[in-house]
Amino acid sequence: MSVLFSPITLRELTLPNRIVVSPMCQYSADEGRATDWHMVHLGSLALSGAAMLCIEATAVEAVGRITPGCLGLYDDATEAALKPVLAAIRKHSRITVAMQLAHAGRKASSQRPWDGGQQIPLADGGWMSFGPSAIAHKDGELAPQALDEAGLRRVREAFVASARRALRLGIEAFEIHAAHGYLLHQFLSPIANKRTDAYGGTLQNRMRFPLEVLEAVRAAVPAAIPVGVRVSATDWVDGGWDIDQTIAFARELKTRGVDWIDVSSGGVSPLQKIALGPGYQVPFAEAVKKATGLPTMAVGLITEAQQAEDIVASGKADMVALARAMLYDPRWAWHAAAQLGGSVSAPPQYWRSQPSTQKALFGATTFGAR
Repeated sequence: MSVLFSPITLRELTLPNRIVVSPMCQYSADEGRATDWHMVHLGSLALSGAAMLCIEATAVEAVGRITPGCLGLYDDATEAALKPVLAAIRKHSRITVAMQLAHAGRKASSQRPWDGGQQIPLADGGWMSFGPSAIAHKDGELAPQALDEAGLRRVREAFVASARRALRLGIEAFEIHAAHGYLLHQFLSPIANKRTDAYGGTLQNRMRFPLEVLEAVRAAVPAAIPVGVRVSATDWVDGGWDIDQTIAFARELKTRGVDWIDVSSGGVSPLQKIALGPGYQVPFAEAVKKATGLPTMAVGLITEAQQAEDIVASGKADMVALARAMLYDPRWAWHAAAQLGGSVSAPPQYWRSQPSTQKALFGATTFGAR
């Protein structure tokens, strides 16, 4: 039997398989508001056969958007814009819908990737960003404002307020974004965090604010709903955040009730030197799982069904989260099920599409037509 297509339980949520659609920025919102693109994009992925669909990094305040096109959930207008998207998914799919709550920190006010991705000057419609320290992401950029006590409180409360809005929309799980060089990762990394107060310096101090955010969201979310955290296991820069610190952070998250660790890497410095290759980040997920016993998600150039099966069957990770592979093949999970002998959930309108050699692919029998 395929382990990839076996269930996993996170608190009171049971997922029918171990495939997750990873949160993927689309840069297609209008002042933080979801658009028709989100209806089409998320609607398609909701029919992918994956067990869970995680909505892209969703900014908890307007200044926390990476780009002007990034999705947000920080006021009534952004909440209202997401409501029909979630309603359509719920009407036609049984997939679990999660949301990644995020704040870009010093990487905010940037152009969309296809427009160059550079920082937008204030004079050209950009906005002041915030970070743990007044240190720019790279030379030549406007440095962020260092968050003071009131700013830290504002951001913590913003995460909680966004989580409560998401609950009203029917979100069933949460992932807190503490990776890829965004605000919470900036606090963790000694590259971005040069504070001399209780939130900087030692590892314990650098972990303090991300842990406070997790505690605040966990307290605001019903006990039955799982909350995970995405981390960058290494900065890929000497003297930066690394796997040993990641494990220490994961252990602290575990004592505070985290339900999974989504293990990625990089993003905090343009000086990073990443060793790319198939499944290149899987060893990080394996290390976190082995050291903490926490459920982990593996990410990073996972593209083949047997590759994903081997990752979970060998115990290197409990789930795989796919991004680019899902964009390239939105029916990746269907094809993996056909190859591995699993089954997936699909709407009855599509049941007749299954190959004649895969009668149980959709967990339903074929039917005829007049």
